[in-house]
Amino acid sequence: MKTAVIQFPGSNCDGDALHAARLTLDPDAQFVWHTEAGLPSGTELVFVPGGFSYGDHLRSGAIAARSPIMEAVKAHAERGGFVLGVCNGFQVLTEAGLLPGALGRNRDLHFACKPVHLRVENTATAFTSAYSQGQTIEIPIAHGEGNYYADAETVARLEGEGRVVFRYLDNPNGSLNDIAGIVNERGNVLGMMPHPERAVEALLGGEDGRGVFQSLQGALVK
Repeated sequence: MKTAVIQFPGSNCDGDALHAARLTLDPDAQFVWHTEAGLPSGTELVFVPGGFSYGDHLRSGAIAARSPIMEAVKAHAERGGFVLGVCNGFQVLTEAGLLPGALGRNRDLHFACKPVHLRVENTATAFTSAYSQGQTIEIPIAHGEGNYYADAETVARLEGEGRVVFRYLDNPNGSLNDIAGIVNERGNVLGMMPHPERAVEALLGGEDGRGVFQSLQGALVK
């Protein structure tokens, strides 16, 4: 799956994202700088990585969401292309309108950096089909603003449509309904706060994040 990893000023998980993509999906995965007007020809997956784009100035992801490359990312998503936003990438996707809701300060106002346990809530997506329904997985987090919020109608719609795909078992940040990851209506855009790219090798402490990338590879085969 031809993969492009977006880089913003302040991205600090871009190297992790590129490594995971090259290990699991595309040995030729490449970086794309935020000022570019377009994606490389044939891009199938856009990976918006974690970090602190623009130093989290204004709001996390607010400035990055208005970078030139994001118009191409939106067009890619509208064509049905896959988009994965992790941590700050999730924040960017909500700020860009590709996913509903917003990410606010953690409930205790402290930065959280630790492994957390998630339950896989929906395996009928391009990002989760390699998991089992209800499976518990361990993925690391590293964020200060991961508290997912949306109005009651939006949350009810996400829940009713099966668009909450990952849920915290021990909520580390106060997210409504323990939400850790959601997809858009079409199912081709995933935003999640935990870092699957940091859990793709036993050497890194675990491989539970590998299922996200295996699922995408399976979606390409289909």
